[in-house]
Amino acid sequence: MVEKTGSDTKEVVLHREFGGPIGALGLMLFSHVVLYYFWISQQYYQGALLMPDSVDDAPAFVQRMINHVKEGAAPTEWAAKVYLGFLAFQALLGLILPGITVKGLPIVTENGKSLIYLCNAVTVWWVTLALVFGLNYTGVFRLSLVADNFGPLMTSAVLFADAFSVFLYLFGIVSGKAIRMSGNPIYDFFMGSMLNPRLFHLDIKMWAEVRMSWILLFLLTASAGAKQFEETGRISPSLIFMMTAHFLYTNACAKGEECIPYTFDIFYEKFGWMLIFWNLAGVPFLYCFQSFYILRNNVEFENPLGYYALFFALFTSYYVWDTAQSQKARFRMQLRGNYKERWTFPQLPWGTLQNPQYIKTENGGTLLVDGWFKYARKIYYLADFVMAMTWGLSCGVSGALPFFYPLFFGTMLTHRYSRDISRCKQKYGKDWDKYCQKVPYALIPYVF
Repeated sequence: MVEKTGSDTKEVVLHREFGGPIGALGLMLFSHVVLYYFWISQQYYQGALLMPDSVDDAPAFVQRMINHVKEGAAPTEWAAKVYLGFLAFQALLGLILPGITVKGLPIVTENGKSLIYLCNAVTVWWVTLALVFGLNYTGVFRLSLVADNFGPLMTSAVLFADAFSVFLYLFGIVSGKAIRMSGNPIYDFFMGSMLNPRLFHLDIKMWAEVRMSWILLFLLTASAGAKQFEETGRISPSLIFMMTAHFLYTNACAKGEECIPYTFDIFYEKFGWMLIFWNLAGVPFLYCFQSFYILRNNVEFENPLGYYALFFALFTSYYVWDTAQSQKARFRMQLRGNYKERWTFPQLPWGTLQNPQYIKTENGGTLLVDGWFKYARKIYYLADFVMAMTWGLSCGVSGALPFFYPLFFGTMLTHRYSRDISRCKQKYGKDWDKYCQKVPYALIPYVF
């Protein structure tokens, strides 16, 4: 494979990840199945773990699942209008609302030029909240309708994500912006052909990752809260916890959007089916499972101390996750001279390091060895996983499926960690070994 960077042409050895074409195909099929499996479970079986009674029952079991999808998740005109309207509305806000501009890293497909990113997600987020809750309060659009039409909305998202993936894959090839192609159409479709597709000045990949996935996730959880309030006249502490958790996560992504152009997903990962499907459909419609499990089962702890422990674990892990991400991103921005101080809420103590220590590598790069990163190289992965575990624990311990997300997410983080390590070893060489000696722990300080 030959890759062109500016005026230079170099030979690149392409490593196929995720098990190559077979693995990519399997993950695409699994991703579709798992969304409907979890929806069927929460919609018809109160979040129970579903399986055939026997080997002989397997065909009938599959047919029951298919019938549930036909009956309750077939796309409707209303669902398509709501989902596509929300998507278009988010794109419009991304184009017109004010925000700061950030210069990203050099992009290979742009001949080494750095793209400019308009970071207005925090404005979009609060405008969206004000509009949605205003429409719900006035009765113009009840938020509980989203919970009532979860299945058709999810199918609309799945169909659009698949169709959009096909369009961008072909557009990247036709436009000549395809990069790092393996030659296998299944694998290339899964990973994507393009790096940074744009609609005018709106970076579609960053828009999907920050706006569509997390804002929609919070609104789905909020719809579960609205539905519970309609049915019972109150919102349970468990559901309040999930609304708090999803609010914090979404707000953090929005308020720190200026840091995202320097992340692996933006400057390196291609925008293929993997990112498109999971940002536009998978993340919001699967990660809200705990919220609907609580709604269907009226989950409430007998001892309120359980909630105090959950909130303590959530806030502590959130603080580590938020400030660690900020430290790393702002360190990079300070080195490049494009750091812009913002006062988006909340700005947490120790989010910005003053004169941090770092290793200067032979290839011109830098490795931060200060702040949280003097304790563990990927400490924010640990914090992210702890937050995910609190989501599962908010449902109690009576069911297995609420813990699928933290286990699934932990597997994703483990895979991401292995990809990061492989890339860093190749990029930094001996300097990476020096860095690991300086910061010997990967995830858990003084343990691992």
